[in-house]
Amino acid sequence: MNILEWAFGKRITPQERLRKNQRMLDKAIRELDQVRVKLEKQEKTLVGQIKQSAQKGQMGAAKIQAKDLVRTRRYVEKFYGMRSQLQKISLRLQTHRTNEQMMQSMRGATMALGSMNRSMNLPALQRIAMEFERETAIMDERQEMMDDAIDDAMDTGIEEEGDEVVEQVLEEIGVDLNQAFGETPTGLQSAQVPEGRVAQAIGGSSGGGGDPGDDDLQARLDSLRK
Repeated sequence: MNILEWAFGKRITPQERLRKNQRMLDKAIRELDQVRVKLEKQEKTLVGQIKQSAQKGQMGAAKIQAKDLVRTRRYVEKFYGMRSQLQKISLRLQTHRTNEQMMQSMRGATMALGSMNRSMNLPALQRIAMEFERETAIMDERQEMMDDAIDDAMDTGIEEEGDEVVEQVLEEIGVDLNQAFGETPTGLQSAQVPEGRVAQAIGGSSGGGGDPGDDDLQARLDSLRK
């Protein structure tokens, strides 16, 4: 605490002054409500007393109590009006306080955004983005080269092995066909079928024509033996 605060008291900020006035208004509203509740209870009591005085024939006392009742009701109405005015002022202060808090928040956010914009180096960001794009392209090219090299290494000898598998399958088919038709003469492998003549299976009939199914199998056998 400095000398000025010690001599003249601590300086109050506008926000603190608003909070202080808000608390004072809330306290005043509570006090008005308490007094109004007492007056309403007193009003009910006066109504009962007026009835008792009228029943007893005490008209003078009844008139005085009636005046008190009227005065009490007027104060109750007046307290309702005062409470309404205080509530209106409290709401205005609360609105102003909310606006002040919103302005403070916006001011802080603006300062933070300005600081971030000042610290942001656009040329550096563009340079980093370009370098990232270039390195990504280089990585893609190297990956493609590695994939090609791996494919070449894995495909070595595949074509030769494929040819061997095909030959083996053809040989197995030929053996199976030989087993199905019996022993085929050796000369059949190199003999050429004369033009105009249809190959016939061994043991086929010498009539006007052979079985079409046997002719088809014999033709397939001839094509495999070539």
